Amino acid sequence: MQIASQQFRERASEALLDPNIRTAFDGLKTGFAAARARSVAALPEFPAMREAARNIRTHTLENLDLYLERYEEAVRAQGGHVHWAEDAEDACRIVRDICRKAGAKIVTKGKSMVSEEIGLNAVLEADGCEVLETDAGEYIVQLAKETPSHIVVPTVHKTVQEISELFYERHRAYGFEERVTEAADLIAQVRAIMREKYFTADVSLTGANFLIAETGSNIIVTNEGNGDLASMLAPVHIVTAGIEKVVPSLNDASALLRMLGRSALGMETTAYTTFMTGPKRAHDLDGPEEYHVVLIDNGRTKMLDGPFREMLRCIRCGACMNHCPVYLSVGGHAYGWVYPGPMGSVLTPMIAGLEEAGDLPNACTLNGRCQQVCPVDIPLPDLLRRLRHERWEAGFVKQTVRWSLGLWAWLATKPRLYRSLTRLGMAVLHKLGGKRGRFRRLPLAGGWTGSRDFPAPQGQTFLDAWSKGAKQP
Repeated sequence: MQIASQQFRERASEALLDPNIRTAFDGLKTGFAAARARSVAALPEFPAMREAARNIRTHTLENLDLYLERYEEAVRAQGGHVHWAEDAEDACRIVRDICRKAGAKIVTKGKSMVSEEIGLNAVLEADGCEVLETDAGEYIVQLAKETPSHIVVPTVHKTVQEISELFYERHRAYGFEERVTEAADLIAQVRAIMREKYFTADVSLTGANFLIAETGSNIIVTNEGNGDLASMLAPVHIVTAGIEKVVPSLNDASALLRMLGRSALGMETTAYTTFMTGPKRAHDLDGPEEYHVVLIDNGRTKMLDGPFREMLRCIRCGACMNHCPVYLSVGGHAYGWVYPGPMGSVLTPMIAGLEEAGDLPNACTLNGRCQQVCPVDIPLPDLLRRLRHERWEAGFVKQTVRWSLGLWAWLATKPRLYRSLTRLGMAVLHKLGGKRGRFRRLPLAGGWTGSRDFPAPQGQTFLDAWSKGAKQP
């Protein structure tokens, strides 16, 4: 999958002018964010659960090699196969080879963010496979030749009218001649198309929310049941997962599941929570004949050994983006890759490199809401600040910006001169903007005045106003 994070500024500017994006993402503020708040308020023990979840993830990462080995042993004991992939190319090669060996023509997929990360669909399609996303949201963006704009709700950027037009254009090949506009009718079309594919698929592929070292199981959570059908009906099932998805035990997974649904959608649990453990056994009525797990590194070991280890605690709930003012203003596609919002602003530079995604750490106001709502207490603002520092040290910041910040830093270390110049500046701006009370344009402030007026100062600096107020009884 091509990374377009270098164009974040341009893509964000375009998104700010798109009324559909503004409408769609405004709904998240009163939708998922409000639902999460209600769910948390109804559960007095939520802070203790959050601390427990954080501790589980921290302990697992500190002993990741041990639990990955246990998981591998447990999968093999159940008759499955475990494959280790160092990077995206390695992972795609492993999956492609499994599909070739199975003679696969049709591959059905449950939702898998890591498969988006490694660009798996394009590799399999180039090898002659028909790859079909079975999650309704993922299917829609696949049909539209787009990427997901949210890790939980891939089509949050699309209106029902847009989906209706897309289905009318693309579903006539399946015999659907009439345009439908109701959500239930649109989903009915997807289900009708999927049903045939489930039964004719040669290989199914799913992601994993958690991998259980104790039993060799993988867990997926959905609200449609598509992952269940895909994984059970195809003769070969492949699980793709990052190495950080492992947890020690079923009890640990249960504790994390209680946090996941509430943080993502404000639900106690998703409609389907599915445990899969190896291939079909002699007494099983259904299930795959072969079961493969591809464990993917792709930069995660580098994070594990450095100051960004805490990012690997992430359980992909999307709460950080549901509460992020920047993400809610520009949407997911502006970030230019698989992972948007605050979590993506850390993950993308770590996986793709700061040179490819250097602007993303700056796509943050450092208001701290992302950490406040994170179910595993990832210090996202701290990690973003560190990435900004590393970008500066690596020389990826423009020379004009470096010069400007250097001048400001020099001035800030000279309090008397700083206060004198700010008093002069405030007085001049107050006089120039006194009649209108605002400026439509200002030199060196186009980023502000390009979309809104700049209020004229009231004539005194904050420090002067503070000092004056402090002297009053």
